Amino acid sequence: MFSKTCEHAIKAIIFVTKQTLEGKRASLKTIAFGIESPEAYTAKILQLLVKNEFIFSIKGAAGGFETDLNKMKKLSLMRVVEVFDGDSIANRCVLGLKTCSSRNPCPFHDKYAPVRARLVCILENTSIMDLALGLIAGKTSLKE
Repeated sequence: MFSKTCEHAIKAIIFVTKQTLEGKRASLKTIAFGIESPEAYTAKILQLLVKNEFIFSIKGAAGGFETDLNKMKKLSLMRVVEVFDGDSIANRCVLGLKTCSSRNPCPFHDKYAPVRARLVCILENTSIMDLALGLIAGKTSLKE
């Protein structure tokens, strides 16, 4: 559903938020291990998360990555998806047609439109904090 980069970004921001909730700063190595992602790839994703002000980086020996917990309560999963995958989840034709709408529907449009609307609603109403709290409670996992 999401690109691999978007999947890793979501996992990274959830992981960093969990670490922040536990009073820890997360190093690149810890994040990469925690989300089962190569370090170099994770570093690029973290750069984009920092650039978009979803997380911040602290330099130095005691440095690492943290989140603003108040911001994570308000940051929707949809916003993260939009940064990494654009608005395709909300607008792209499920069959890949360039022009697909209620005026010019693909064969699957009418069946998929309500599913898409529900998915967008879920993404918009799920905060990063919600997902991190599920991880802390042991209800969810970031590893296979």
